Amino acid sequence: MPFVWGITVAILGGLATDLGPWYQALKEPFWKPPDAAFGPIWSTIFILSGMAWYGAKHFTSDPKVLSRLTILFWLNGFLNLLWSILYFRFQRPDWSLYEAVFLWLSVLAILLTIRKLSTRYSLYMLPYLIWVTIAIALNWDTVRLNGPFT
Repeated sequence: MPFVWGITVAILGGLATDLGPWYQALKEPFWKPPDAAFGPIWSTIFILSGMAWYGAKHFTSDPKVLSRLTILFWLNGFLNLLWSILYFRFQRPDWSLYEAVFLWLSVLAILLTIRKLSTRYSLYMLPYLIWVTIAIALNWDTVRLNGPFT
């Protein structure tokens, strides 16, 4: 299940991402990483997240905990995809900024749930939490530099 989740979210997120003329015309903050860095960063995050989920599952046989992990990961995947749709397809970085807070909270919830099972595997979620924090700052600067959006 963890690897199906990672592959599904990565593929759907990639399909929802449109780097066409609208995106190219956006003013970007000076500190934004190059577009080519996003694929490897997200790939690494999904691999580590899948490893965290897979590893944490071996520390419990409690169906409630396993169900909670599954729900949290699929909710996180939905929120990850929704961010891409709001930002790229609807061309609404302002809406995606609000949504990113829920994405961040979902990553934190996963990290804290896994931490109860294994500190080691919870640390695999830390790059995801850090990256979404950076993405929120980047999203904020993009809205600031380009808004208002209609």
